[in-house]
Amino acid sequence: MASAHKLDCESVSDTCRFIIQSEDEEEAVELAQKHMKEVHGQEYSGDELRQEHLQVV
Repeated sequence: MASAHKLDCESVSDTCRFIIQSEDEEEAVELAQKHMKEVHGQEYSGDELRQEHLQVV
């Protein structure tokens, strides 16, 4: 079974229920960066997202 990369805003925010889950790490990072910028007004590098926010499930 392949690993998936997951960003779960709901786990750190009580106002955002956004979840990304993808087997493609680059796709997960790209979608997470777009979400964080457009919804939360925050910019993260791919490395920051991998270290601080993306989970491997």
